[in-house]
Amino acid sequence: MLIERPPFWYRLMFPGAIFRMPQSQGKPGTIYLTFDDGPIPEMTPWVLDILDQYGVKATFFMVGQNVERNPELFEEVKRRGHRVGNHTLHHIKGMGINPVDYLKDVNKCQRYTRSELFRPPHGYLTPSQLREMKKYFKVVMFDLVTRDYSKHVTSEQVVENVKKYARDGSIIVFHDSLKSKEKLKKALPMALEWLKDQGYQFGLL
Repeated sequence: MLIERPPFWYRLMFPGAIFRMPQSQGKPGTIYLTFDDGPIPEMTPWVLDILDQYGVKATFFMVGQNVERNPELFEEVKRRGHRVGNHTLHHIKGMGINPVDYLKDVNKCQRYTRSELFRPPHGYLTPSQLREMKKYFKVVMFDLVTRDYSKHVTSEQVVENVKKYARDGSIIVFHDSLKSKEKLKKALPMALEWLKDQGYQFGLL
């Protein structure tokens, strides 16, 4: 649970970052799907097709290097009505790198993504890095990590994580990456069907 739903103490470490969106106040619950680490030709087009099939829009936090290599996929994500966010140029962890160098990497990614949204890879930021990011971005964290990237988790367990931890206002993390490829191809349609059956609406950040 410490990974799937970040605990209260973890959220306190990132003041001003967005972990969960405001709740619907009596209306059908709204959740917010996000996909990290793309775009890549081996996975992103398939994700886009599945989202189209279910009539769902999402936010893609993109690695700048992948956008540079696959500019047509970047444009296709936007063309289909999804949002994009900055996920650094090199998918670097915040720990162990000074804020100036970290911001340089983020700014290089921004040349490609041009987004007000930023998510730190692995959810790691030092306090000084967070202060810098908040000057320029809305820092978007997560309320539910599906763990679709983990070799220790099955497709069925990814879906169970969604069923157990999804709630009104949840920002849910999937990945359009090679690590998640085999699990996501089974888990994403199942998760979308379950969320729709529960009456959830899908919002854009």
